[in-house]
Amino acid sequence: MSAEAIPRRGAGRSAGTPPPRTRAARRRVLGLDRDAWFLLLPALVPVLVLSVGPLLYGIALAFTDAQSGVTHATTFTGVDNFRELRLDSLFWQSFRIGLLWAVCVTALQFLLSLGLAVLLDQDLRLRWLARTLALVPWAMPEVVVGIMWRLVYHPDAGILNTTLRDLHLTDGTTDWLASLSLALPAVVVVGVWAGMPQTTVVLLAGLQNVPPELREAAALDGAGAWRRFTAVTWPALRPVALSVTALNFIWNFNSFGLVYVLTGGGPGGKTELPMLFAYDEAFRYGQFGYAAAMGLVMVAVIAVLLAVFLRNRLTEEDS
Repeated sequence: MSAEAIPRRGAGRSAGTPPPRTRAARRRVLGLDRDAWFLLLPALVPVLVLSVGPLLYGIALAFTDAQSGVTHATTFTGVDNFRELRLDSLFWQSFRIGLLWAVCVTALQFLLSLGLAVLLDQDLRLRWLARTLALVPWAMPEVVVGIMWRLVYHPDAGILNTTLRDLHLTDGTTDWLASLSLALPAVVVVGVWAGMPQTTVVLLAGLQNVPPELREAAALDGAGAWRRFTAVTWPALRPVALSVTALNFIWNFNSFGLVYVLTGGGPGGKTELPMLFAYDEAFRYGQFGYAAAMGLVMVAVIAVLLAVFLRNRLTEEDS
């Protein structure tokens, strides 16, 4: 047989196709995978025990009539909780309030944080001090923030009413957190103030990753500050902005501690977010199965929104 008749090794593959892995190479890859899993286990076990486990238990609980009290025998009820929940107007009212709260807080957080991040990105004197002060709300627990703002909003001795009275704008007796029309806007202000630092830090990091050469080139071409931002800065910042906005919306929709300390859901349910409603149903009225069904509905809504966001992000990256 001539040399030309002998097929060369790998002749059937295209030039860009990598050669198949040998058995030894596959063993090395599997060994690395096992090592990686072994290193990840200390972090995965707490997540599985403290997050996935309670989630699965809550899903199971949503299909039962679990109640508080040792004498009540828990039984499987199927989708009865969800049928009842579908007709619960109070829950859907709290759901609408939660969506309104999440949209308002997330939008205001982003706009104000973007302005602050652009300001902190400039070469200003004492910039380090301004960045440090911008992080102060982030270092405070939600309970402390709630107590502090309750004092600010106090109808008699609060600094807000005192300032407005000194400026002769109001009589200084407004009860901000007890007013049916002012309670939700007042709580939104606190939510925006408390959530701005982490959004500002993320956006500031995104701004600092924009190549300065692009801004300088745009300035040499005669582009003004707004044109440089829309044509150069924003396209580079957009993926970071979308990610932090989606995460903030999820976080704000699931808010509990801040609003609980400020108003407890009042007055008249005007600030009763879905998490507060489910909490009261479980721990005030003892309906654990019904509250678990509420939680499962909220998880499903967040999962759908997150799936839509991830799909859009992946589509943008592919394009």
